[in-house]
Amino acid sequence: MKRLFFQLTALLCGMFSTILLNAQTTGNGNVNVVTTAVPFLRISPDARAGSMGELGLATSPDANSSFYNQAKTPFSEYNTGIGVTYTPWLKDLGLNDVYMLTAAGYHKLDNLQAITASIRYFSLGSIQFSDYNGNNWGEGRPREFSLDLGYSRKLSDRLSLGLALRYINSNLTLGAAAASGSISAYKAGNAVSADLSLYYNLTDANRQGWAFGASLSNLGTKIGYTNDATQKEYIPANLGIGATYTKVFNDQNKISFGLDLNKLLVPSPPVYTGMTDVDSAAVDKYHNQSVTSSWFNSFSGGDQLKKINASIGAEYTYNEQFAFRLGYFYEDQSQGGRQYFTMGVGLKYNLLGLNFSYLVPSGSGITRNPLSNTIRFGLTFDLDGGDNAPNTSGADQ
Repeated sequence: MKRLFFQLTALLCGMFSTILLNAQTTGNGNVNVVTTAVPFLRISPDARAGSMGELGLATSPDANSSFYNQAKTPFSEYNTGIGVTYTPWLKDLGLNDVYMLTAAGYHKLDNLQAITASIRYFSLGSIQFSDYNGNNWGEGRPREFSLDLGYSRKLSDRLSLGLALRYINSNLTLGAAAASGSISAYKAGNAVSADLSLYYNLTDANRQGWAFGASLSNLGTKIGYTNDATQKEYIPANLGIGATYTKVFNDQNKISFGLDLNKLLVPSPPVYTGMTDVDSAAVDKYHNQSVTSSWFNSFSGGDQLKKINASIGAEYTYNEQFAFRLGYFYEDQSQGGRQYFTMGVGLKYNLLGLNFSYLVPSGSGITRNPLSNTIRFGLTFDLDGGDNAPNTSGADQ
């Protein structure tokens, strides 16, 4: 149980998730971490990608492809796929009621096009609400979720395009402010966004070769928790590009290597000078710029390379039934300093796939990763295999 002053609930809950996700360091005065609302949209939502350092833009398509690159889906070897993943969050800190649950699925309408749907549900656990005087206002369970619908289509034998629409709901106060008679009543935040993605597949009939992916994700409205339009926050709009190479040794053995690069399309917050008038004007300018302007302004300023996160991953598959995965995620110290190794395994039997991922403990204190010592678990179901589908689809499917 965590005790929070209610007047700061919305702000602190959002910052709590963001700080834990970005593992900010405050010892360096030059650190100016780019932060957003609804940071749960940046959590890797499936165990396979999570075991490869969050690699997913150009890996082989599976039931969870819509979370990373919608355009991969028409290249799936199955007509229908379903995936479910459970991710404990902050388990390493002794919390048992904070978690993410995701479900995704796709269906190919024909050999050229596919539709997808997915949901992400993030529970922040039980929170005791109170006012500044310590008066108990009851207990709540803040939660956030997103719903996606997508469509993807092959433009050629090698190239495909994907589009997804997303509804986002972030309920951090559960209406307790209005019930308490608070002057500044908080409410659930709502936003809509879209993803646009490309996939270029150069693999041959044996699935050997290069694949490339690119995605613009979470391009949408700001989100607010009050009726004050000037207090709305940016959602995590993101630009990602990735490449994967697969080497097939024989019918039983293959290995893939990949690299993803991601950059938030969110401007850096103003650096405070200590001068009230100057800082107030800078904050107003930061919040009042349009969403479209904020995407372009995210490229302004120096040290742009430091704002790029890198995911490096590898996957070895044996007999299309067993997979062993390794990965590394890198984030510059100026943006939070998340740097960690991951590993995992995948098992496939007939239509059922099991995926497990483990994040190797790293950091200490506020820089300790929230998923340290956590095992994520995922299930996939591949249905209606086409003529080209293997008899027992690999764990990378």
